[in-house]
Amino acid sequence: MPEGATVMATPQQIESSEKARVRSLPIELWPEADRKAWVAACQPSQRLKRGGAGSHMKPTTQGDLARRYGYFLDCMNRRGLLDLNNAAGALVTPEKVDAYLQELTARVGSVTVQGSIYKLRRACELIDPARDLSWLADIEKDLALVMRPRSKANRWVLTEVLVEAGLTLIREAENSQKMSKLSQARQVRNGLMVAMLAMHPIRLKNFADLEIGRNFVEIKGSWWIVLPASETKEGRPDERRIDDLLQPALDRYLKKYRPLLAGADQSTVAALWLSSNDGNPMTYDGVARAITDITRSTVGVAVSPHLFRTAIASSAAIHGGAKPHLASALLHHTDPGVTEAHYNRASSLSAAKSFREIIQGYVKH
Repeated sequence: MPEGATVMATPQQIESSEKARVRSLPIELWPEADRKAWVAACQPSQRLKRGGAGSHMKPTTQGDLARRYGYFLDCMNRRGLLDLNNAAGALVTPEKVDAYLQELTARVGSVTVQGSIYKLRRACELIDPARDLSWLADIEKDLALVMRPRSKANRWVLTEVLVEAGLTLIREAENSQKMSKLSQARQVRNGLMVAMLAMHPIRLKNFADLEIGRNFVEIKGSWWIVLPASETKEGRPDERRIDDLLQPALDRYLKKYRPLLAGADQSTVAALWLSSNDGNPMTYDGVARAITDITRSTVGVAVSPHLFRTAIASSAAIHGGAKPHLASALLHHTDPGVTEAHYNRASSLSAAKSFREIIQGYVKH
């Protein structure tokens, strides 16, 4: 939203945090001072004019910080503490952060709590660079001392199971005689999201942000994920051809089911994943929630999008022992040690081909 634009809606304040679903408050609903300061901080450099304090950050990083700040504002809004007339960053006080911490601690793990406070501080530093946030940095350090990663043992699912679950959802939807057309379209979309993320485990920020013609393109009859360096965490381009196993379902989704989700008024929307409620692009949170719910209902385990990356590393290690570099390449890691100490670098294209040959032997056609 351009600086100085008028906010057209006001958040509805709800006293109890249990009466509304947690969400990240959209930037257009932020207090005006926060919104203007954020837009200015993200303003890119132009010729001899310096950009904002956050102009050096990738759009995905800016988006992530805005999303985390939006969660804080949403918490304040639901507790009746959101003052739209406050100065930029003025809501970030010890008392309000304590209220936010209480809610975070009740619903997410310790690692996410620490990360949320860290990103809240970073966002507030961009919004109001002069504000003293040393007290928040101290809280952040205290949280880092007590954070414990959640065990993944009870959420461990192999890639071939996820791919099969997604393809089964698609088949069931297309063969159903009872589902409405919209319900069929939604289930096909859900199945495709699961199967595609399983085979091509890019980061959720990129997966949710796929747009036809921009970073999701058709080349010589095949669909490709084409992420420029500016959009990846590693700062390197990432190109992945959609697996042949998924191409037929993808083609049907694009030609038949996605238009049903889009509706007549959304024919120009480029986002790959559309909401069945209004035809608008699915949000980061919407995609994450849908994938977690889908896997819970199909494979009996709530597999978050990030755990899809664990799944592919596990499948590669189990089935691809002769290719020790495979998981590192599929996950686009620059440091092989991130996956396992013995993984070596390889191109994502050759890795995808090797992994496809492995997985297709385990998935029913």
